[in-house]
This record gives sequence, C-alpha cells and structure tokens, in this order.
Amino acid sequence: MIQEKLQERSNNQCELCTSKNDLTVYTVPPRDTESEENSILICENCNTQLNDESKVDPNHWRCLNDSMWSEVSAVKVVAWRMLNQLRGEGWPADLIDMMYLEEEDLAWAKQGAEDDEEDKIVHKDSNGVVLEAGDTVVLIKDLPVKGSSMVAKRGTAVRRISLDHNNANHIEGRVDGQQIVILTQFVKKS
Repeated sequence: MIQEKLQERSNNQCELCTSKNDLTVYTVPPRDTESEENSILICENCNTQLNDESKVDPNHWRCLNDSMWSEVSAVKVVAWRMLNQLRGEGWPADLIDMMYLEEEDLAWAKQGAEDDEEDKIVHKDSNGVVLEAGDTVVLIKDLPVKGSSMVAKRGTAVRRISLDHNNANHIEGRVDGQQIVILTQFVKKS
C-alpha cells in the first residue's frame, strides 16, 4: 500500500537519484512508522550507501543537486544529511548553503545527524583555525618528505587541500607536483 503511493509520487523511480532499479521503501530515521510522510522510495544503490558509511561513493550523491529541491520533506531530510556527511568533499558545502528546510524538517534532519556530529573529525591548523577541503594553506616549517629527497620549504602555499577523514592531524596536498600527506600542526590557513 505505502509502496504503491510512493511509486505514484515518485513516478516509479528513486526519489534521490532517479534510478528505476530495485526500488524499496526507506523510512527516514529516527521515525519508525512506515508512512507516506516518513518514507521515500529509493534504489538498492542509495539504500546500501545510506545504511553503510564505508560504501558511500561521493560521486553517486551528485544527484542531490536535483533531489534536494524536492517538495517531499523526507527527501529533503535525507539530502541534507548526505550533503552534510559529504561536506569534506567541497562541492556539498555549496549545495547546503543553497538548500532551504522548514524549521520542522531541519529539526528532523538534525535529529538523525546528532550522533555523527559527536564523532566528526575536525581538522585545525597550527593556530586552531578549522580547515575545509579545498582550502589553501602555507607551510610554517621546512618539511622533509618521507620516501623522497624532496624538502617542502617553509612558506610554500598548498592549494586545494583534501582532508583525511580518519585522522584530524593529516591533510593532503600537492607540493612541487607531488601529492603528499602533511601534518596540520605545520600549516596555517591563508
């Protein structure tokens, strides 16, 4: 019954990525009652990634660029959560800035994301400034690069850094054409 209503609402396609394969009903946590308001119709790929963070493919979620504008609250809640989970990739931060949620929907979205906030890794430079993916940092010390004879010189600007999602002390960036891991204690945000 619910599945039929959701199929009709979604035109028989995933409400997140528009795939028509292996569709299933997903009840958006922490709600546990399967209803038209609390549930969305999603494909097996989206379902797998929503239920197992280790299988998340950031490029798959570029579909949220379109689905975040849905009129369905449950779809917007899932889109907001995924964009926040992927914020470290850079591009989702722009979408979050554009997204609008009613107060009630935002409270629902944050309800399911509170656990993630406590475990979230925050990267900070030597001055305690929070680093984001895509930032430019400057080295504050000459750094010998392990496994190479290269020395990354003090004052070198490292553009478009990426963050290590498992270690708050590591970032990655390109110095003299070589991708290296840099300790956050030796950089300052510029």
